[in-house]
Amino acid sequence: RTGLKLVGLKLMMASEEKCWTHYNKDDKWYEEKGANVVKNRTAAGLPVDKPAIEYGRDIIGALVKFMTCSPVVAMVWEGNQAVGIVKKLVGGTEPTSSDVGTIRGDLTLDSYELANLASRAVRNLIHCSDKPEEAQREIEIWFDEKDLVNYRLVQEQILYDVNIDGLLE
Repeated sequence: RTGLKLVGLKLMMASEEKCWTHYNKDDKWYEEKGANVVKNRTAAGLPVDKPAIEYGRDIIGALVKFMTCSPVVAMVWEGNQAVGIVKKLVGGTEPTSSDVGTIRGDLTLDSYELANLASRAVRNLIHCSDKPEEAQREIEIWFDEKDLVNYRLVQEQILYDVNIDGLLE
């Protein structure tokens, strides 16, 4: 239905090093996300006991802890508008506000509120890339070229044949 094809699939235990490489955030990101944490803690009447940048680093630390606690499945999907289509299927980052019919909306019970109360990452079941460049970078982290299968589906002949003569004999 989506026009995508699966070209890579792995079940693995992710290392901390691989996860930190995957998230690859800079100080600007840590500072911005940490500032949001500080704002939310202040609004909730909770103490702010460290700099914003440290709260930002804690976010990634919690994600790394979650990603390394059990096996993960890594996949590579290929096709026209693959990143956008996968994002629609996956749903929004916060499961309780994610649309019905999405993976996160239907299959995850967690929320930002529960995660914040427990000082942990949201256990949202699935990650997807935000843009094609990010997808390419992440594919290079999790897969070797030999892990990806190059094959053709019948519908590709219809969708991508420039001359539209692939079905004629």
